[in-house]
Amino acid sequence: MRMSTPALVLALSLGGCSSLPQAPKVAELAPHPFGEQHPRLDGWATGRWWEPDTKAAAAVPFPLRVPRQEVIAFALYTVDLRAPAGAVLKLTAQLFPLLPGEDLVARLELEQGGAWREVARAEVQYPGWDVHFRVDGWDASRDCRYRVRHGEAASFVGTVRKDPRDKPQLEVAVLSCNSSRTTGPRDELVQGLRAADPDLLFFAGDQTYRHTEHTTGWIEFGLQFRDVIRDRPTITIPDDHDVGHPNVWGEGGVRAKRADGADGGYFLPAAYVNMVQRQQTWHLPDPVDPQPVAQGITVYFTNLLLGGVDFAILEDRKWKTGPFGTIPKLGPRPDHITDPGYDRAAIDLPGLQLLGERQMAWLARWADDKGGVRAKCVLSQTAFCGAVHMHGGPKARLLADLDCNGWPQSQRNAALRLVQRAGAIHLCGDQHLAVVVRHGIDAFGDGPWAFTCPALVNTIYGRWWHPEDEKAGPNPVPGSPLPWTGDYLDGLGNRISMVAYANPEDINDERRRGDGYGIARYDFAADTITFECWPRFEVRDGRGAPQQYPGWPVVVPLGK
Repeated sequence: MRMSTPALVLALSLGGCSSLPQAPKVAELAPHPFGEQHPRLDGWATGRWWEPDTKAAAAVPFPLRVPRQEVIAFALYTVDLRAPAGAVLKLTAQLFPLLPGEDLVARLELEQGGAWREVARAEVQYPGWDVHFRVDGWDASRDCRYRVRHGEAASFVGTVRKDPRDKPQLEVAVLSCNSSRTTGPRDELVQGLRAADPDLLFFAGDQTYRHTEHTTGWIEFGLQFRDVIRDRPTITIPDDHDVGHPNVWGEGGVRAKRADGADGGYFLPAAYVNMVQRQQTWHLPDPVDPQPVAQGITVYFTNLLLGGVDFAILEDRKWKTGPFGTIPKLGPRPDHITDPGYDRAAIDLPGLQLLGERQMAWLARWADDKGGVRAKCVLSQTAFCGAVHMHGGPKARLLADLDCNGWPQSQRNAALRLVQRAGAIHLCGDQHLAVVVRHGIDAFGDGPWAFTCPALVNTIYGRWWHPEDEKAGPNPVPGSPLPWTGDYLDGLGNRISMVAYANPEDINDERRRGDGYGIARYDFAADTITFECWPRFEVRDGRGAPQQYPGWPVVVPLGK
């Protein structure tokens, strides 16, 4: 049974709001909400944010003090069809920072009978400036316009779509790695997404690389994508850069001592991690096992039923073991292996964790629960293999990167057995390199299909698929324009069948560095799933014939 997350709604009724005391106001803000030892953490949006010092003001990427009618930056939602008491709308609105004396309450209105009716009020959270609405008894059979309001003039309008349960096809957009080095709008991406008109948006992580300024980075992300987010269900899950890490091995939520986190855990305060997770994941269906991990860090793994497809939403990083001090060092960093002669079994030790016991136990139950669904799909941050050869540069060869879900190998295989048992595909991001593979567990081709999307904006860390012998593997894809397809072992010894990859042509040219997004298209009549991989600047605007990356589309059978 899914457990309820405590809602922040102050009043809720589809028939109208109950009376409220005077709305609380913004008073003097805690200058260091994450502790005196972290005086600048989320500093652009905390304390006396409207009076930043000169150095801080120069670094803020866009004005945070906006006209007050524009103070609601964006909103995103899901509808949980499997909630115990009936369908539930969960909606998060993100506000720009508020000023002293302004209301700490926002309102949710629905359009009913041609008029707006207020159905909920909720408290604006600080730090973070996010606000959360929960509406029970939701009617998922019809579209419904919503409006979030704050104060006298601010509003944000969108549409909660009806559940696409009767559609013969269901389209899922797969997106990740939105580099903050390139600021400003994402016009081509949004235009392409609106033309594709997916039923679901899945942002797999690294929505921002602002690291210690998540609220500002999250607002920046929302401004860039709000015109496609506002009118369709959206899944966002934070990855390492969202919580201020280069990589995360969460190790059950313990506190990391190393700045790279390779010893396991989180090195920024638990309150900051929880703020990030609240901003990005509160609107998801309630977590199926909500018990926090160490330091009181919250969890969010859950599932969403949409259009008859059951999406498992995993947390790749929260329980994974850190490599430092756990396994032999086999390269320049604890997580990088460059020794071609190393013993694969020497790093696949008993007791190492990947998804964690709690999450694996739930995934097993989810895999076997197929009643009333047309298909299953697993969503997570990163790939269950190391389908990459070059890291950071076109000549920077790395044998294995432990930051992927290909390690620990036995835990990887155990997770993939459950995904395969469910008849699910796997969608993810993180790797900055788009690939389609079929996993092998005991033999090539006996595991699930997986699609890793390209980076939305690929300026941070380019990656390439480039076998050292420059030869195709056994069983290459017939007629593929790509030279290196077929069966391979990755650097961790995992079996993969490479079907398509989208290497950057020139990492310094934004039109040739591999930017883009993916679409997974379920066709229930044909019993197939089509993976599409779209370059950022190939806009489907009806004025031409845009081209996908070479090797796509890829059509695979729909597992059941």
